[in-house]
Amino acid sequence: MPKKQKINILWFTKDLRTRDSESLYNAMQEDLPFLAIYIFDSDFFAQKQFGGRKIAKFRARFLLKTVENLRQNLARQNIPFSVKYGKTEAIFKDISKEFEVVKIFCQEEWTKEEIDLQAKIKKAVPSATWEKSYSQFLVHPLFVFKVMDKIPMLFTTFRQKIEKNLLIRPEFESENLMYDKKDIPLKSDEISLKRFGFEDFEIDKRSAFPFSGGEDAALKRLHHYFSETQNLSRYKDTRNGLAGADYSSKFSPWLSDGSLSAVTVYYEIKKYEEEFGANDSTYWLIFELLWRDFFRYISLQYKDLIFQKNGINHQNCWAENNKIWIQKWKNGETDSDFVNANMLELKNTGWMSNRGRQNVASYFCKTLKQDWRIGAAYFEEMLMDYDVHSNYGNWMYLAGVGNDNRNRTFNPEKQAEMYDSHQEYRKLWIKQ
Repeated sequence: MPKKQKINILWFTKDLRTRDSESLYNAMQEDLPFLAIYIFDSDFFAQKQFGGRKIAKFRARFLLKTVENLRQNLARQNIPFSVKYGKTEAIFKDISKEFEVVKIFCQEEWTKEEIDLQAKIKKAVPSATWEKSYSQFLVHPLFVFKVMDKIPMLFTTFRQKIEKNLLIRPEFESENLMYDKKDIPLKSDEISLKRFGFEDFEIDKRSAFPFSGGEDAALKRLHHYFSETQNLSRYKDTRNGLAGADYSSKFSPWLSDGSLSAVTVYYEIKKYEEEFGANDSTYWLIFELLWRDFFRYISLQYKDLIFQKNGINHQNCWAENNKIWIQKWKNGETDSDFVNANMLELKNTGWMSNRGRQNVASYFCKTLKQDWRIGAAYFEEMLMDYDVHSNYGNWMYLAGVGNDNRNRTFNPEKQAEMYDSHQEYRKLWIKQ
């Protein structure tokens, strides 16, 4: 029996980029050839929770475009890349039959489904060692846990401790490295929306997020929002907007699948400040990136508690599961036209503003008194920028079982008066 060729695997998950890619950089430093791979996991696309799918057509298409763009960018670096569809562990097992897998490079994860999946791969390829990166953070855990032993319950405490001597790692110089090792033949699968059970569709003309998936689109948007329009200098004043593409940065879908890194955004903000000047708005985008990190550190500390009904602060959470009211909320048929407009935007585009998200989640938990996990699962299904840490962190926060000790309730009528006083947004989404 011929000796199997030794290889490493660069397993892309939620780090779908070539710029500032720690795993790609590290894989390139090794003597062994490596195979870059992305797997559309068939179990994930079949999975159901609270009656809905794990992923709707909006994020599915965004992800397809992202992976295709990653393929193009890796090709420029001569990096062999294979895109597969099936059970992740079975695909790893098949690769290990043909090759001796020495090391697997990937992004570190700590939430339940991701840990379970890694455990299945370890069972399928038991001899491989793993090298994992924490590059989804803005502020690296080595810095954070040097500053504090434990993540505080309040974001303000976290932010103040972090900002005191803020240290951000440099970007990994990964996008210009050229691969010069033996090509590893592994045929890619043909993958389309249809394979996931979706028909192709046109983007709704009213969408505030008309952008494509992928690293190139992310960097183009960053350039547009920063130097082309200097919208960054107005970010704090416009970020509560509801309609149009430029009221906020819109970076979140690319950040959530890792086609853009928070560290890249940070250094581009710093470059922008040198050229155009720093103000409250340029700081506020860093402030929002710290919020994103905070929810990641909360999930890292509390693990599966972020998915529990009583949350991380063990508040006794009484809630119903009224299917009629839940469906009315999803369909934008509640007693609040402001909530309805936001829910119709989500249903038709896979996008909703930050202001809208807070209002509809508060309405679901506090007015309708429904189980917040059902609302969180619906956001998981529908949002293009779904991110497990921010999604469950924010829903706990608004349900009163998370980090907010004030247990606030939003008044959608008052909010509509403040943020949609001329009813432009409501008229856009609700047929008159």
